[in-house]
Amino acid sequence: MNELNSVSVNAKTGKDFRIGSYSTVSDDVLIGDNVEIGTCALIADGARIGNNVKIFHGASIGTVPQDLKFEGESTTVEVGDGTVVREFVTLNRATNHSKRTIIGRNCFIMAYAHVAHDCRLGDNVILANGVQMGGHVEIGDWVIVGGLVAIHQFVKIGKHAMIGGGFRVVKDVPPFILAGSVPLRFEGINLVGLRRRGFSNEQIHVISGTYDLLYKSGLNVSDAVARIEKEMSDKPEAMDIVNFIKESKRGIIRG
Repeated sequence: MNELNSVSVNAKTGKDFRIGSYSTVSDDVLIGDNVEIGTCALIADGARIGNNVKIFHGASIGTVPQDLKFEGESTTVEVGDGTVVREFVTLNRATNHSKRTIIGRNCFIMAYAHVAHDCRLGDNVILANGVQMGGHVEIGDWVIVGGLVAIHQFVKIGKHAMIGGGFRVVKDVPPFILAGSVPLRFEGINLVGLRRRGFSNEQIHVISGTYDLLYKSGLNVSDAVARIEKEMSDKPEAMDIVNFIKESKRGIIRG
């Protein structure tokens, strides 16, 4: 720390904390061990930063939500251990709706991305440059979102999914799949990603068969789900897909 930055005496910082010039850390901030903050960054009230986090130049974390209903209530944004936040990323704290915006562990949030109020990102999520998220979005573990993708508020994206760059997400994206095209649609399972993460051939076969029933059998979604439950109730990956669909409020993307 040096005289060219401003770290509140009320902020709590861990061991090996490093901060660049012209950066600001506000009062109600908790920062873990081995955290590095670049130049011209703002760590605002409500920020909770885990261990081994790297925050680059110009990022803003904990700023108030862009929600007209917000009235200054005490809320947080939490950044998990090992996460990297690149240049000019904005992470807003939550509203009273959930009181917590959550970024998981070992996420990689690239330059100019925006995570809005009350969003929840799982672990190992990658947001490429310029991803723009509305409020209350939920993203599962190991999801990759391509550059310049716009995600509508309240959308859910299932674990291990991958969304191509430049698209718009207005409906829920089920787990384990590749999504692309306009309007966004199912384009197959995320085979490369699943293999990289150690999914067995049997697990991949189950996932592929589940989506064949859902998108290629000619059945409507309700009938396809009923058949999957009847034929694959003992397969965890199939049930993950079924449970995601049952909990979807916006409806899932088409095949």
